[in-house]
Amino acid sequence: MDYHNPVLLKETVDGLAIKPSGIYVDVTFGGGGHSKEILKRLGPEGKLFAFDQDKDALLNTIDDSRFTLINENFRHVKRFLRFYGAKEVDGVLADFGVSSHQFDVAERGFSTRFEADLDMRMNQDDKISAYHVVNEYDEEQIKRVLLQYGELRQAPAMAKAIVDERKNAVIKTSEHLKKTLNRFLNHKRENKVLAQIYQAIRIEVNQEIEVLKEFLQQTPEVLKKGGRLSVISYHSLEDRLVKRFIRNGLFEGEPERDVFGRYEVPLKKVGNLIVPTAAEISANNRARSAKLRIAKKL
Repeated sequence: MDYHNPVLLKETVDGLAIKPSGIYVDVTFGGGGHSKEILKRLGPEGKLFAFDQDKDALLNTIDDSRFTLINENFRHVKRFLRFYGAKEVDGVLADFGVSSHQFDVAERGFSTRFEADLDMRMNQDDKISAYHVVNEYDEEQIKRVLLQYGELRQAPAMAKAIVDERKNAVIKTSEHLKKTLNRFLNHKRENKVLAQIYQAIRIEVNQEIEVLKEFLQQTPEVLKKGGRLSVISYHSLEDRLVKRFIRNGLFEGEPERDVFGRYEVPLKKVGNLIVPTAAEISANNRARSAKLRIAKKL
């Protein structure tokens, strides 16, 4: 089993417009697929930094003097790049979402396919896991998570079902959670609804939306003028934030305009939205919802 089959590999790295002597950052290292492709295009003077908070990913480190793997959450990208002496870089790549490895290792608790303890932590040292969300959040908090991050219309009833069930017994495993919410799992849509439930809890556990926002806000500061940002997102919550930030530098509302109706933006869109081909989706089903957006610093 491969650790992770990189999605839109050529298109994402092409989007960085690699300069052989440039400095680049892969903030979602995982199995190292994107990083290896970047290194292929770098010359001897080039440099690549990579981030991954998952300890399992450290086993995939690349033996190359041009490469540095940083075992940290990419929400700290600016701070750690400066620590390593890279105040500005030529390009940043991000491939959001869960790696194939995380999905396929049952005990990590990311997949609906396996019976496992509720976990879903991308950083195994984090204190908050799916167990805490399901068993310690109050009903209103669980409803918020399911509604906001899973976009589930039945979130209020689901939250009540979870709270009622845990009065009888702690909900420790994925199978117990599934049984608790069984009446909401219409046979034809069972997998889709389960995926939405898991997505919602996972996003909450890993603070994925907050991390994404913090990361995007730092990109104009770490990129050189003309530097490229290449970002893959997998669900509408992420993609809307990426799209809006590239368009006007904000996540909501509109930027202030001058008397001529003009406003300044930190980034400029490069090309159009890119999605995987039918052939790539056939070869790697997890690519089916991927959306690639590319921008450069003005």
